[in-house]
Amino acid sequence: MKIPRFFLCAALIGIVCRAHGSGPLLTKSDVFVAGTDGYAFYRIPGLAVTSKGTVLAWCEARRSSSDWSAIDIMIRRSIDGGKTWSPRQKIGEVPGPKQKNPLIVAREAVNTNEITYNNPVAIPDRNGVVHFVFCIEYMRCFYQRSEDDGLSWSKPREITDSFGGFRRFYDWKVLATGPGHGLQLKNRRLLVPVWISPGTGAGAHRPSVTATIFSDDHGNTWRSGEIAAPNPAEWVFPNEAMAVQLADGRVMLNIRTESKAYRRLVTTSRDGATAWSKPEFDPALRESVCMASILRLSESPGKNRILFSNPDNVSRADGKESIVRRDRKNLSLKLSYDEAKTWPINKVLEPGYSAYSDLAVLPDGTILCLYERGANRPDYLTLARFNLEWLTDGRDSFEMSQ
Repeated sequence: MKIPRFFLCAALIGIVCRAHGSGPLLTKSDVFVAGTDGYAFYRIPGLAVTSKGTVLAWCEARRSSSDWSAIDIMIRRSIDGGKTWSPRQKIGEVPGPKQKNPLIVAREAVNTNEITYNNPVAIPDRNGVVHFVFCIEYMRCFYQRSEDDGLSWSKPREITDSFGGFRRFYDWKVLATGPGHGLQLKNRRLLVPVWISPGTGAGAHRPSVTATIFSDDHGNTWRSGEIAAPNPAEWVFPNEAMAVQLADGRVMLNIRTESKAYRRLVTTSRDGATAWSKPEFDPALRESVCMASILRLSESPGKNRILFSNPDNVSRADGKESIVRRDRKNLSLKLSYDEAKTWPINKVLEPGYSAYSDLAVLPDGTILCLYERGANRPDYLTLARFNLEWLTDGRDSFEMSQ
């Protein structure tokens, strides 16, 4: 697929909207463009800022639109806050023969020679290491790390056994991490939200439940926690969660479901792995059945801030009722000052087609959002750079809390 020269130019130049001085800031630039370098689409964005301030942006590079096609993991680095980027780097390559997931082979017509690398998750450690977790064929999980700020990566090491503890709760055959960024807790625990499934439903991804895996020894070993969101009639197929640590130390999971409530599901745990609270729907966070991102911006007595992004839409252009999928559009940002209890700030970032997104924040307080956008499909992974002044229409800034 050829991309018009106009769009390639836009990818380099970006779209800029900035007030004079230190006022509102919003810039947009395309980091990955569909149809380039042999890949039909770049999907499932991930975003993180290392302890040195380097921005890492990663994604799934897909030969076709299918979740089960030939997929590679690509990453780019930026040392100037997301203004310019290094060339793409393929990471997560596991040597040796690899088998197509037999569950999808039995259910759908797929190319058994095409191997799927999926659901990459990165966690920047405060000690400077970057931890990276990904899956192969939704049935094997691997870990690798970078000790030079994402320039080079260790050989992937399989950690599928870390999911073994879930079997006492749930008979799973399909697994997935993330997607998006993981989390390091205040006690340095590394936490990766995951979902697991017996693979008997549509796409071999359903039904599903949500949980976490964690490491307390800097990524050397990983263990499974308890099921955070099961799959009763009230909430349907919990999957694709993201974690944030609350000011009181609890970990909150914000979870995608296919429920009739059309709302995001949330649950909390004291340690991010066990004794999860009964999940509840957040009435303010509408669910289009899509990945969302959640991120702490600040923690101080007067200015606790948590940011959330997702396509804020529960309708369909064709007028049909659908639990599985609403139109992915109207990517919006919401800001909470009371630890995700309420969301008084809501601002649209991309009114048209917009889907998966991930959030990060730079040391200077500039906020980043890497998201899918395009003409009714993910043609671009676009990076938005903005500040609190833009998000809040000048009512808040990091300077106000100092």
